[in-house]
Amino acid sequence: MVEFLQDLWAFLRVRKKLWLLPIIVIMALLGALVVATQQSSLATFIYTLF
Repeated sequence: MVEFLQDLWAFLRVRKKLWLLPIIVIMALLGALVVATQQSSLATFIYTLF
């Protein structure tokens, strides 16, 4: 996982695509939210937010 993040950072830095970093971070957070809602105890609290 660490090697993947290092490769991703090197790719973004060399190709001058640093503007993609916020998009990747937000997509990862949304993915973590989807995984967290699969558990029934957290789902009720997250659904009340939306």
